[in-house]
Amino acid sequence: MSRSSIEINKLSKNYGDSDVIKDITFKLPQKGIYGILGKNGAGKTTLLAMLMGLVTPSSGDIYIFGKSLKYQKYEILKDINFQSPYVELPKKMTVLQNLHFYARLYDVKNYQFVINKISQELKIEELLMKNYGSLSSGQKTRVNLCKSLLNKPRLLLLDEPTASLDISTSEFVRNYIINFQKKNNSTVVITSHDLVEIELMCSYLVILEKGSIFYKGSIKTLIKKNNYKSLKEFFLK
Repeated sequence: MSRSSIEINKLSKNYGDSDVIKDITFKLPQKGIYGILGKNGAGKTTLLAMLMGLVTPSSGDIYIFGKSLKYQKYEILKDINFQSPYVELPKKMTVLQNLHFYARLYDVKNYQFVINKISQELKIEELLMKNYGSLSSGQKTRVNLCKSLLNKPRLLLLDEPTASLDISTSEFVRNYIINFQKKNNSTVVITSHDLVEIELMCSYLVILEKGSIFYKGSIKTLIKKNNYKSLKEFFLK
């Protein structure tokens, strides 16, 4: 692997007697698209929340681009952004007001130009003057993705990036993310229940099972080693 974008060392998170993440260790290289998979309750969302600095680990360390998230959090966060269907933007503000707010929060230079450009690319111009709370789930997904790209993050964390989208829009969004990663040499981490999507986009995979690492490595190696035709077949069996 090349130099690490994310390095996790003996990371755990517990709530009382419940161990959500159990002493996991792995590295992800810079420049690529990587998947984190697992069934409901495996710990995917908690892991993403810790990577974003929203949840404090019970023990262990997280390093992002060689910097400690514990001690250099605000220095790191300017290079990170995220999208999740479970984290909504302020509902009473218009989409444009939301994007202006987050662009200023991330100290985006020439933010009006940046918002116009990404809005056009993601085809959400017709949504800009609508209240965020009035949007459909699929529209919110595209707006949230737009928000996540405003600061051109070096590390982009995507939780179900095509949730509630139709087939053609899902394909459009996947291709957009792939092109964004290549153009900016960024690190993209995706959690998704869509195994076809993960197989299409990701080269490397971390699979969680009940808070522990079940597998980490190449998708091709996982499929070939177990003599399956696809990632979906592997999970079904």
